Amino acid sequence: MLETSFWQHPLVQTAGYFSVVVLCLLVSMVIFELVTKYKNWEEIKNGNVAVALSTGGKILGVCNIFRYSIGRHSTLLEMMGWGLFGFTLLIFAYVLFEFLTPRFNVDDEIANDNRSVGFISFTISLGLSFVIGASI
Repeated sequence: MLETSFWQHPLVQTAGYFSVVVLCLLVSMVIFELVTKYKNWEEIKNGNVAVALSTGGKILGVCNIFRYSIGRHSTLLEMMGWGLFGFTLLIFAYVLFEFLTPRFNVDDEIANDNRSVGFISFTISLGLSFVIGASI
């Protein structure tokens, strides 16, 4: 009984959710790094605001999806599964954004510090994370 109550304590559950989400966020940032043509953290270090906006939107989007997943699912495994599924949809949305803008290359524009494209990328990631989150 002591073991069960320990794992059900809100502080322990919060620490567990936090740890898992941070790990999933790190994995998602590595995947986003592989999907984009530019090196996110190198560009941010060099002051590229468009990359910072785009990356910030991805971080907020992933965290928002996991926030919904934590609120809806009762086990850590379910939360991770649905959160990762939502993250996959967010990657798909980024690829779709690139596909739906044939007049310019999104990755190239963001790499060239086009802040308008970076901001739109930010809002797409964050906005769709609410839709994805509500549906998972």
